[in-house]
Amino acid sequence: MTDPTPVLSVRGLSVRFLMPGGRRVAAVTDAYFDVAAGECLALVGESGCGKSVLASALLGLLPANAQGAGEARLGDLDLLAADERTMARTVRGRLIGLIPQSPGAHLTPVRTVRSQLEEAVKALTDTRGRAALRSAAEAAAERAAFPAGHLDRRPHELSGGLAQRAATALALVGDAPLLLADEPTTGLDRDLVDHTVDELRRHVDTGRHALLVITHDLAAAERIADRVAVMYGSRIVELLDAKAFFGAPGPCHPYSRGLLQALPDRAFTPIPGMPPELGALPDGCAFAARCERATDACTALPHAADGVACHHPHVPEDLRA
Repeated sequence: MTDPTPVLSVRGLSVRFLMPGGRRVAAVTDAYFDVAAGECLALVGESGCGKSVLASALLGLLPANAQGAGEARLGDLDLLAADERTMARTVRGRLIGLIPQSPGAHLTPVRTVRSQLEEAVKALTDTRGRAALRSAAEAAAERAAFPAGHLDRRPHELSGGLAQRAATALALVGDAPLLLADEPTTGLDRDLVDHTVDELRRHVDTGRHALLVITHDLAAAERIADRVAVMYGSRIVELLDAKAFFGAPGPCHPYSRGLLQALPDRAFTPIPGMPPELGALPDGCAFAARCERATDACTALPHAADGVACHHPHVPEDLRA
């Protein structure tokens, strides 16, 4: 049972990058969503749609040429308004645990996994004393299914799957109320993908943590998510229950339906065309150029209604036909 009070509440989050010559790139536009304790929200979409920029905004890791707007509240704290001192000392690791893309690149290459875990335990918890730190580090590794026999290895001695589990163990040390997993299954084979998302699901099922998974892997999203948010051209174009998204009646936005139909176990039919460049988005619907349902109405920006931002969404009558 999830707590109806959201752990994370995002309202109108937008990110623009100011480029040379005064050009602006709209990376995230007017995002709205909540994530509650005991819940996993999967943010899905093709590469380049703005998913990872959204994650960086939540963590205060945007580059200097980025401009953010809106709100992203974690309890009483607005993450978008917080200064770097607050983000570094209060948020990262303690309130938000991050499982990054390419975990091997985020692990210190010259130090063992054990030493990195012990350092994280010391920094993020009240644990003190050599024996207590060692025990807490081993417990964190066990939660992430990282084998104890590999704790004294350095990152270059680990497989991709083990590096992923080490990064997961580090993210869990602070027992943060929100876990943010940015493409946590990239580069893993299918068995390791399933194992990774099952570990994250068990973490959520304690009922004490919220999970935001950012991924382009719909099979992983189906395995772990309670709700799905679909992102396209910097915008969240559909937000709905995962069972409805992957089952019946299915999503209503043509892009969402196209993503599903591209899966090998479905129609295995790719969406025609290419995603738009975020620096050259049209004034109207960004998906119109690839959409068989597009009309002249799509030259205007669609407003979200019932969780779907589309002028011509599929409706139940269409889905039964």
